[in-house]
Amino acid sequence: MEKSIDPIPIDLAESDGERVQDSHPVKASTKKSSKKISNLTNLTKPGSHFKRQRRLTSEVWVNYEFLDEPDENGNLLCKCKKCGTTYNADSKNGTGNLKRHIQNCKRRNYLDVGQMIIDSSASGSLQNRLPSINADIFRELVASAIVRHDLPFQFAEYDGIRKCFSYLHPDVKVVSRNTLKADILKMYRREKSNLREYMTAISSRISLTSDRWSSITTDGYISLTAHFIDNHWTLQKRILNFRFLPPPHSGVHMSDEVCSMLKEWGIQKKIMSITLDNASSNDVFADVIKSELDLICGGDYFHVRCCAHILNLVVQDGLKEIDDAVIKVRESVKYCKGSQARRQRFLTSVAHVELDNARGLRQDVPTRWNSTYLMLESVLYYKKAFIHFQKSDANYIHCPTTDEWVRIEKIFRFLKVFYDVTKVFSGTLYPTANMYFPNVLKVRLLLKEEMGSTDKFMNKMANKMYEKFSKYWANFSTIMAVAVVLDPRFKFQFVEWAYKRVYGEFEYESELSKFKDKFNALYDAYYHEFAIVPSTSHSHTSNNKSGQHGVVDVDPVCDEFMTVNFLYCSILLFYFNFSNLQLQ
Repeated sequence: MEKSIDPIPIDLAESDGERVQDSHPVKASTKKSSKKISNLTNLTKPGSHFKRQRRLTSEVWVNYEFLDEPDENGNLLCKCKKCGTTYNADSKNGTGNLKRHIQNCKRRNYLDVGQMIIDSSASGSLQNRLPSINADIFRELVASAIVRHDLPFQFAEYDGIRKCFSYLHPDVKVVSRNTLKADILKMYRREKSNLREYMTAISSRISLTSDRWSSITTDGYISLTAHFIDNHWTLQKRILNFRFLPPPHSGVHMSDEVCSMLKEWGIQKKIMSITLDNASSNDVFADVIKSELDLICGGDYFHVRCCAHILNLVVQDGLKEIDDAVIKVRESVKYCKGSQARRQRFLTSVAHVELDNARGLRQDVPTRWNSTYLMLESVLYYKKAFIHFQKSDANYIHCPTTDEWVRIEKIFRFLKVFYDVTKVFSGTLYPTANMYFPNVLKVRLLLKEEMGSTDKFMNKMANKMYEKFSKYWANFSTIMAVAVVLDPRFKFQFVEWAYKRVYGEFEYESELSKFKDKFNALYDAYYHEFAIVPSTSHSHTSNNKSGQHGVVDVDPVCDEFMTVNFLYCSILLFYFNFSNLQLQ
């Protein structure tokens, strides 16, 4: 530590070399003479004295600047660079008040980028806040960002990105796109190995969903997704494969591809079911692959048809011959959205009838029936606006009549049932197997009701839809009825009530008996797979009632209770495995 230096008075001589005497001698005892005078004070006056200032080491001075003039008491002053507030800058007062002001300054309501990156060291030089950087972690973070945000590999070679990385840390070594590609492949292999170990460790069976696509270049692709309940009873979903599928796209070739995928993951003996759409090749695929897998109940519940896809086929079959009122609605939407002037006139009508213009009109797509439903929903909301628009625009000739509006509302209510059921079946964050039976029953009863309607269009549409419905759901799926029985809100009584409504008083008993037999067979299969064998190796000698070392008498009632409860939990696992019936 440097020793303090006493102030040395300096006399400024005039041009004749004589000393200039201060007219007011400094008295050591007075308070004013003990104050320090800044070097910035004008020293050209005769008799001025100053003390050499020490180096400013506190980082707080970056945010303040010194004033040229002291206060009335001769104190050195400084002011904040942001708000201009002045403070006493004498060293004996410390810098605590200056630091507190920086934290509470109203003008400093944003982050100073320079202060985030650099810091003042004890020697007064500026240093980086990150003295070192881990190159491996940096490369993995960049690779993860590219995968997560679907960026090109060339992202790491962009000049602007490299400048940004260099600005944050000069020692950053930005890799090339080829190195980045190798890092991502390495990350993929590591995560795949972790997922394989994770899936082989779970105790439940795994349900699969699969689908095929054809690209614009007619290349075929196949996906495979696993749905299962982990050991913490949490619903999980993992995309296992998405790969190129070479021709031919037959059921036998697909079974070979999927079987090789399952063996690659090591889960070929843990499969419960697979959900597919209703393509004819999928039936062949499901029949061929059964022999390669270790399935429960001989694979009776292996092939599950996608419920959402069946509903889509049923509704599309009914909407092939569309009603004239729906055609008018479609033309009305096209007319209103045909030009900016028409749209503005329609918005004027919407404001006149005091409706919300933020909802907007929806144009349907012929290949998607749910878009037709959404179009009818939006048009019915703006019904009053269309009636007013017809009066104000003479060229608008597609407005439905009063009877057609009634028919549109009836079609909308009819399609709403299918739309709501499809949304229930398409859930991904909750089990949906237990929703199948009551919702399919609702659709079946609705079609039966509309088949007896006096409206010719509704009657014709319901008959066509019921014909397609019976093709896939002539008999209820047994496995979905099991899920309803295991649902505490429905149980077996709901299945019995539903069978009465569908099959009648005379036939429902035989159908219900068949269901009971299949349910018992499924229970027996799970009993043999998860049967409890009492363990005696960890028993204590003090609990030995038979007198033999290491053998304990098991209470038959307790053993039966534990066995039944364990089997109940096992069947619940099986029920949750059907939680996603739509294709992912």
